[in-house]
Amino acid sequence: MTTRLYSNPIHLDHLTPPGHPERPDRLRAIEKVLEHEAFSVLDRVQSPMGDPASILLAHPKHYVDRIEAAIPETGMARIDSDTSVSPKSWEAALTGVGAANAAVDDVFEGRAANVFVATRPPGHHAEKVKAMGFCLFNNAAIAARHAQKTHGAERVAIVDWDVHHGNGTQDIFWTDPTVLYCSTHQMPLYPGTGAKTETGVGNIVNAPLAPDTDGEVFRDAFESRILPALDAFRPDLIIISAGFDAHHRDPLAEINLVEDDFSWATGKLMDRAARFSSNRLVSLLEGGYDLQGLALSVAAHVGRLMRG
Repeated sequence: MTTRLYSNPIHLDHLTPPGHPERPDRLRAIEKVLEHEAFSVLDRVQSPMGDPASILLAHPKHYVDRIEAAIPETGMARIDSDTSVSPKSWEAALTGVGAANAAVDDVFEGRAANVFVATRPPGHHAEKVKAMGFCLFNNAAIAARHAQKTHGAERVAIVDWDVHHGNGTQDIFWTDPTVLYCSTHQMPLYPGTGAKTETGVGNIVNAPLAPDTDGEVFRDAFESRILPALDAFRPDLIIISAGFDAHHRDPLAEINLVEDDFSWATGKLMDRAARFSSNRLVSLLEGGYDLQGLALSVAAHVGRLMRG
């Protein structure tokens, strides 16, 4: 089996205001770097549109209805000061959900060794009833619930290395011991959550990083906090909230990772997936706002996934 890549042109039609860091060019940069012959054996599949009912696995219906009602017929509308929607945003978000769930199906049903989903808008800041931080629906949380409901997964781990803490994922699973949420992130930084003391019911493991942290400190956080938690939890599935804004080029933060740090972390999670999850691993794009840093980091990440 090969690594599968999900993408869909609809994600380019989710428009944001001029100068907004979460822009369609992010996916164009990823598409371009993955055109290299090194990625010729990627199993490229167009992302399917999801069933709106699947969003209810992580968000209540009144919230989903509110987001759908906010989609404008023309122009743009603001959900909050950072988060905007345009006429195609509902389809783009629903396709992100569909791709995340399809990726889960693929690894449980043996169609792919692992999967990378190139999607936008991102998801990890979306709380149960609050869109924020460029995010509308929490793709990782929905995919985790889908794995439990559809494939009988008893324990799902979500590992989030986006430079911003995934407050939404933490909020959704705060009292749920069947889902482990582990995060490395800069602190202090938006959204202001993610302290070590935030532990849920023992299922939340935060590893905050100080500004100007480099790869050595990031790797130590992984080795000392994230990986031991995974070893103790023994997940049936690992989902990566794969943000690449901890790259040293990124304009929205002050962590100084390089591409090899993301490759290293990918390998460590693949080791745990091999040990506990029959290699089942799904990676969902979150942040990453410098186009060169994003492209190079995704290339390193996907290249490591492909090596098995």
